[in-house]
Parts: sequence; C-alpha cells; structure tokens
Amino acid sequence: MKVVFIHQNFPGQFRHLAAALVAGGHQVLALGVNKPAFATAGLRVVLHRPRAALESLRAAPIEVQEHWAKTARGDSVARCLERLKHQGLVPDVIFAHSGWGEAYFVKDVFPRVPLIVYAEYFYGTVGGDAYFDPEFGESSREGLQRLRLKNTHLLHALLAADQAVAPTWFQRNRHPDSLRQKIAVIHDGIDSQQLTANPSARVRLRKAGLDLRSDDEVLTFVARELEPYRGYHLFMRALPELLARRPDLQVIVVGGDGVSYGAAPPAGSTWKDLFFKEVAARIDRRRVHFVGKVPHALLTELLQVSTVHLYLTYPFVLSWSLLEAMSIGCLIVGSRTAPVEEVIEDGRNGLLVDFFAPEQIATTVADALERRRELIPLRYAARQCIVDRYDLQTRCLPAQMALLHRVAGISQ
Repeated sequence: MKVVFIHQNFPGQFRHLAAALVAGGHQVLALGVNKPAFATAGLRVVLHRPRAALESLRAAPIEVQEHWAKTARGDSVARCLERLKHQGLVPDVIFAHSGWGEAYFVKDVFPRVPLIVYAEYFYGTVGGDAYFDPEFGESSREGLQRLRLKNTHLLHALLAADQAVAPTWFQRNRHPDSLRQKIAVIHDGIDSQQLTANPSARVRLRKAGLDLRSDDEVLTFVARELEPYRGYHLFMRALPELLARRPDLQVIVVGGDGVSYGAAPPAGSTWKDLFFKEVAARIDRRRVHFVGKVPHALLTELLQVSTVHLYLTYPFVLSWSLLEAMSIGCLIVGSRTAPVEEVIEDGRNGLLVDFFAPEQIATTVADALERRRELIPLRYAARQCIVDRYDLQTRCLPAQMALLHRVAGISQ
C-alpha cells in the first residue's frame, strides 16, 4: 500500500502509524513544513514552503490574515502533490491533518484517491473551549464570527474527505451533527508497554540540589505551554494553600512560557510569569521547580516519581501527557471538564475537581497526598483504563491499520 501523510509538523499524531507502515513493508511519503525531529529508514519526507502573506494583508483583520495563511498552506501542498504526481506518485490513500489548511485542495490534485482527514477539533460549538473561562472575556458577535470563519478550512477538508478520524469522542462531537458519521474515533495510541511504573525511578534537580524518588512527596503539573487553556492560572492560585498544608511537598512544573492555544498575554509578559507573580509572595519558591520543556524520557521519569499528577484543561483537545501519566499509574487529580471525564471516573481511576475552584484543587490534592496508600487502587485502575482503551499495540494501531486498508479498498 502507498500512503501519503500530510502534517505541518510531521510526524505529529502519525508518528506510530507511519513507523508501523514502514516496518510492514508499505511505501510511505510524508509532506510537512518543518523538518522532522526523527528519521525512519524507508520513510521519505518532502518539505513544502507556503507563500508569504501579501504586504497588503498586514492591515487586514486577523481572521482574514489567518484565512490567507491556511489557504496558502493548502495551495503549497497542492502544488507539491502536483509535482510528485508528474513524477509518478499514485497513492492508495492520503491521510492529512486538516488543522492548518494543508488538506484544503488535496482532492483537486488526486480526486480519485481516498482522503482521510484527522479531525482534531472544531471551534465555537456549545460545550467547547470558546468563552469557557469568563476571566478572559465574554462572547460577542464579532468573536463568534471569527470562530465561524476559523472553521472554514476544517469544513472544506471534512466535506471533501472520504473518512475522518478523531482521537476522542469529545473531539468528534465538537463537529456538526451532519458530519459526525464520517468521523471514526481512534486514538493515536499510548505505548503502555514502555510507559509503566518504576519504583526505582530517580530524578535529580541540580539547581535545587534535590534527588527525587517515588517515595518522596511530589506533585507534577505538565503542559506544552503554561497558559490558561491548561488551567495554569488556577493551578498557581491553588499553590499557596497546598504548600501550606503539605510542608514536605515538592512541585514540578513542566512546560514552556509561550502560547499554544488561546490569546496571547499582555505585551511584555508571559502567562507563566504573570500568574507566578500573582502568588509569589505567598509560596515557598524553593519548593516550586519550573523545569521548562523536557525530553520525553525525562518527562516519563518525572511522572514515575510523581505522588499526584494534576491535569487541568478547558473543554479542548485532550493532552497525551494525561494518558501517559495514567499508563504509568499516576494518581490523577483532573478537572471536571468533558475531555477529562471521558477517561477519568471520579473515585474509580482518579479524582475530579471543579476547574474554577483553586481552594478545592488545593484541598483535593492535599487529601490525595495524605491518603496516597489508601488510593493505590485508583492508580491501578488508571493504568488499566489505558491498557483496555488506548493501548498502542493491541488497540489503536490495529484499528488505524484496519481503517487505512478499508478506505483504500485493500485487504489486509
């Protein structure tokens, strides 16, 4: 089978699937904008270059600039595919992430080749991220219009696709009712064989002069970027009470100081610094450790020494880090928001708190730390949830492979 993947930051969600296809003897080609951070023998990656925005667009509304950028990416992919087609490329199936516009015009180049779209999110629908947090603004007609336009490229791709995939039911159900029947729910997969508990794990924080082990009292908080979408502001506001209640607690904060989702902070600041300064005078800074973005191997070790892992999120895309923490067997305290409730059942495989209640977050985490031995069954249940529903080798990869073969019309 000849498979073409399209992803701005390839491999992204296709990492395991692309590698498995190559290992199975299939021909795999990937299109991306940025050079991949890894190389797999037998996998060819072609980089395309979207056109820069017109000078006249600099004064245009942001939604117009965004639409141009997504159209430019789609056009760049189409031109790249056209060149490859002239060189003899005839795929059996194309699998594209539609989030940045790359899937816009795929069918104009290969109208008869089956197209699968990775339908990661749809903006503005009830129960989603838009205007979830009143601290950062209420809904307005202009804001709702921007959200509607933000979905334009997603709708075009989904309408053209023969099949779509979403990693969770929450993400699937953000899409319009009339298009949901196109969207299968298959997660990217969690390697539960590699992501396991390790009682002998040890992490050294050189700057703090700390050696952390699994019998220490450690709270972990992980986000790609430390920003409101992942509840960083509520986490920080919970810290003063939590640290006062637990004098031996060490807090490890993983994440960058940029913005992945939502609005930018006020000019000249970062969300990380803004909310840290809000509580800095009321916490023991020696017990709060910002380690930035870390390699995945180190993140795994941090989760292996974690006593409690706190995960907060708007109703938005579910983070891999939560599912990886569950696979390792962390004791999870999560926000009572829809994506988290899809995997965490309060009192069975984790504990849930109100996203907007820092006092409840502090109390629940402190109680979980106190009762860590009593709550060990929740750790086992969290891991079992991953093994049963999200395991890479036994669940997700077989389902992804079966979908590819079915859409391509090729028997396995």
